[in-house]
Amino acid sequence: MNVLPLDGVIVVSLEQAVSAPFATRQLADLGATVIKIERPGDGDFARHYDKTVYGMSSHFVWLNRSKQSLTLDIKHPLAGDVLHRLLTRADVYVQNLAPGAAARAGLDSAVIAQHNARLIQCNISGYGKGGPYEHKKAYDLLVQCETGLVSTTGTGADMVKVGVSIADIAAGMYAYSGILTALYQREKTGRGTVLDVSLFDALGEWMGYPAYYTAYGGAAPPRSGLSHATIAPYGPYATGDRRWVMLGIQNEREWQAFCREVIGQPELVADARFQSNSQRVANREDMDEFIATAFNSSSTVEDRSPGKRPIKSMVGS
Repeated sequence: MNVLPLDGVIVVSLEQAVSAPFATRQLADLGATVIKIERPGDGDFARHYDKTVYGMSSHFVWLNRSKQSLTLDIKHPLAGDVLHRLLTRADVYVQNLAPGAAARAGLDSAVIAQHNARLIQCNISGYGKGGPYEHKKAYDLLVQCETGLVSTTGTGADMVKVGVSIADIAAGMYAYSGILTALYQREKTGRGTVLDVSLFDALGEWMGYPAYYTAYGGAAPPRSGLSHATIAPYGPYATGDRRWVMLGIQNEREWQAFCREVIGQPELVADARFQSNSQRVANREDMDEFIATAFNSSSTVEDRSPGKRPIKSMVGS
């Protein structure tokens, strides 16, 4: 029988919505026993986002498989004793309650550590500790806007948000990797630690490329829809049968093979306008014209005439 890597690890999580449940679900997938604590009555509000999965919320089903569930009113006078007894036996404690809620319930990190020095604590918040937004609630859309993510998505005319809760997912991933690192560290030191993860910091880190591009390039990368602001060719191209193929060419070897084998124009390899990615981006319109002309005479349906290959089989090859 195979033993999962986190078999025997006990996780107690005061969690709701996406960020903390995403982190702890991955711990559960690795074999940890995850005890999910929810408020009485409605429970985790993500339970009620929709009813698409046999009457259950798609978010909740995605984020909470393999967990155990416990309802507890943490404001009740006896709740503190229940929680402290659980945390005394736990290896990991995660919470993403509203700012200050855990401390008001007597679950301050310093207090908890006095009862279990081996406990790894992970606090997930919107904006972290110490800043002017420390006590503010955060939602995924707000953080996408505040970190500048929406300024990089959409088209030149319209900004759009990412279609999934990417700020929550980013924070959940850093919480997950931080907890794994802390478990590894505890094997060496015998002691737990306190991790603080915020949605803003997590997504801010993911915005590193456009931040560097803007700081050193003098302008933000333009919104480019399905195309890429700084890589070419990259994006949708129409074929002669009014269908679309997606190209993603990211190095010179791929560009050279594309010119020779896909569009049959090896002379473009030596064309000064297209000899590097930066040059292709600068001359995108000329490059796209060559590609459009080549694709317009082809289709996504296999062409069996001599020497021909179907475009769909060559893209991404």
